Amino acid sequence: MPHSAWMATQTVFAQVVGLGHRETFRRCVQRYHGDTATKGFGCHDQWLAMAFAQLTFRESLRDLASSLHSRTELLYQMGFRSDVRRSTLAEANELRDWRIYADWAQSLIRRARKLYATEPFALELAQTVYALDATVIDLCLSLFPWAHFRSTKAAIKLHTLLDLRSSIPTFLALTEGAVHEVNLLDDIPIEPGAIYVMDRAYLDFTRLARFTHAGAFFVIRAKSNLHSYVSISRPVDRTTGLRCDQSIRLRGFYSRQGYPDLLRRIRYVDADHEHALIFLTNHFSLPALKITEIYKSRWQIELFFRWIKQHLRIRSFIGTSDNAVRIQIWSAISTYLLVAILQKTLKLEPSLHEILQVLSVTPFEKVPVAELFAPRSIYLDTSNFIDDTPNLF
Repeated sequence: MPHSAWMATQTVFAQVVGLGHRETFRRCVQRYHGDTATKGFGCHDQWLAMAFAQLTFRESLRDLASSLHSRTELLYQMGFRSDVRRSTLAEANELRDWRIYADWAQSLIRRARKLYATEPFALELAQTVYALDATVIDLCLSLFPWAHFRSTKAAIKLHTLLDLRSSIPTFLALTEGAVHEVNLLDDIPIEPGAIYVMDRAYLDFTRLARFTHAGAFFVIRAKSNLHSYVSISRPVDRTTGLRCDQSIRLRGFYSRQGYPDLLRRIRYVDADHEHALIFLTNHFSLPALKITEIYKSRWQIELFFRWIKQHLRIRSFIGTSDNAVRIQIWSAISTYLLVAILQKTLKLEPSLHEILQVLSVTPFEKVPVAELFAPRSIYLDTSNFIDDTPNLF
């Protein structure tokens, strides 16, 4: 059967989730013995249900189960091999290891990065530029007491390392809200030659020395209480907003013990907001103005956080345990990655937001996904049109 004919026999939902390699998912399940002693409702069925909830914006387990039961004759063609019941899914989310779905998302990250590796980058840099940041996901303290954040608030943090060329996250970690961002510097993978952009919450000179030793670069905001002395001062063009470009050494005892090498200090005044910014970097070969542009590109990660909070189901949760919350967030990330892979594989022009909107109302349709986004022209042939409208004047 030709591929196009095969696509026409599959539901839209099956075509989307079919982009994920089933064998890779099976290995993730085996790694953590996810299907051991399970009867019927396996990990793949669980993930399909959670992906369906993401794509169609389901609000609760009851809402999800009712939606799937409305078209029971299509469940097998959508990939399900057992019935999806609210109690069964709730139990699976409570008990099955969330690391299965985290590893599955990591495998999709690797695929998506390869597809987006040739995307044009506004900064025109050959080096890969990553932005590191975290966003707080608020929770109800009475329902999520394990995520205690403040006296009247519960929260978790989603720590993300974002490839700014493709807006694909390359590293993700979920922690309780009280965990400080700087601790994640111990866990992120460091790629030699890459540039890592961070806000001043990550300013820890001992940890930043790890980037220098690995042959990577960082650009970070300096704090106001930085103690240093100038070793070299280079001329700058003040009309561009630059105020200084210096090589410095840290003066504080513990700071210098943590980072004994030279640092580059760049002071820049943002004319639009009349705000002075001071950057620290271990990159000495790029022009000073380019360093400020690199830091400005960090705002892409803020846009990424805003996007996923608006378009993925990570603000309201269908389970209250730590395990259930993690499974839902990793399922949301993997669904986002599948849609990104779909966009690149089919060379779709609409944005990810538009693609999600269309997929949300067509999961049961049997039509090739590409046809859902094909341009349609409206043509009215009036050659044989007879106007029988009564003449009122």
